[in-house]
Amino acid sequence: MAKGTKPTDADVVKTPHKGKKLLLIFISLLLLLALIGGAFAVWLFAGHANANGDEEYAEETVKEKPARKKEPGELPAFVNLDTFTVNLASEGGDQYLQVVLSLELDDKASEPMLKTLMPRIRNNIMLLLSSKKASELQSKEGKEELALALRNEINRAIDPAARPDKKGIVDGPVENVLFTSFIIQ
Repeated sequence: MAKGTKPTDADVVKTPHKGKKLLLIFISLLLLLALIGGAFAVWLFAGHANANGDEEYAEETVKEKPARKKEPGELPAFVNLDTFTVNLASEGGDQYLQVVLSLELDDKASEPMLKTLMPRIRNNIMLLLSSKKASELQSKEGKEELALALRNEINRAIDPAARPDKKGIVDGPVENVLFTSFIIQ
């Protein structure tokens, strides 16, 4: 095209204005951000963000959790606790108990709730252990009774409204208490 001539319709390629393209991209991004924000709000209000350690969340989780049966061949979930060292109830001299526990849970999903309530659980375990006498814990039966008492105490710490059944067992996420170390001195 020569320098002084006007362009004809055939010479001009019809393209949308750059301003309209930018506006369309901007509106699309705003809609995408609104969708992401809405999804986050739904997730937040559904209770998933409440796992910040407060006890109300853990107690609600316990109450809402339906009873579930293990699938055949499903492996149990275990939580190892730190070592407990306590003075035993006096029988004429100072005696100590050092014990390491593992908790068998009904479901792997119970583990976060258990860890949330661990200070309360550890306190209740310490109180129970320190109330025992060495003579009560020497026999196999004494250790089995202690394991059942610990299971009930832990399940009661998780759900304070839980009551024992006819066999004296408090139902909850802890199925068994296992001793991995047991030393009386």
